[in-house]
This record gives sequence, structure tokens and C-alpha cells, in this order.
Amino acid sequence: MSKTLVFGASLNPNRYSYLAIKKLLEKNITTEAFGKNLGTILHLQIKDNLTEFQNINTVTLYLNPSRQVEYYNAIVKLHPKRVIFNPGTENPEFYKILKKNNIEVVVGCALVMLATNQY
Repeated sequence: MSKTLVFGASLNPNRYSYLAIKKLLEKNITTEAFGKNLGTILHLQIKDNLTEFQNINTVTLYLNPSRQVEYYNAIVKLHPKRVIFNPGTENPEFYKILKKNNIEVVVGCALVMLATNQY
């Protein structure tokens, strides 16, 4: 089963990253979460150390482009098959880096993709 990493996870139930985690878990998609604040969403623990993640198929980003820069190399080192750039996270500079490393770039909304069975 493929695994998704929600990158920029928030404990705030009004944030899209929180809603994405909830929807991924409802759909029984193996999910991990990375964020600056530790805590738990449903039964999923948010972690703040990227070295804890392995076998990631999809990274779904909830981090604005200026904050993504410090994570470029770390995300590439996870070797995901794809990275989803949710609304507000679009970053052409990072697209180039990912494509150079044979990582698919998806510009879209994970929540819409999940709701329409296109995930």
C-alpha cells in the first residue's frame, strides 16, 4: 500500500492539512505527518524529524513556497514518486528540482483529489 506524507501538518482542525489527514485516514490510506508542532490528529502523531519517514509514495505539501526552500533536499531524499502542491504552495523552482530527480509534480488539491477518487 502506498504511503502519504502530509508535509506542514497542523493541529488546527480548521487548516487544510488537518482536513487532509482526516480524509486520508478515512479512506484507509497509510498516512504520516510532518509539522513544526508535535501532537496527534485522530490517532496519527505529527513528527518533526524527517529521518523518521521511509517508503513515502506521495508528499502532499501544505507549506508556502518561501518555507519550502529549507526542505528541498530533505524531500528529494525521501524519494517520493510524486509531490502534490496544494493551493498556495505552488513553486516552479521546486518543480524543476523534483523533475530533475524523476519525481512527479502534481499541482492540485489533495482534498479534491480524494473527494473525486483521483488520488
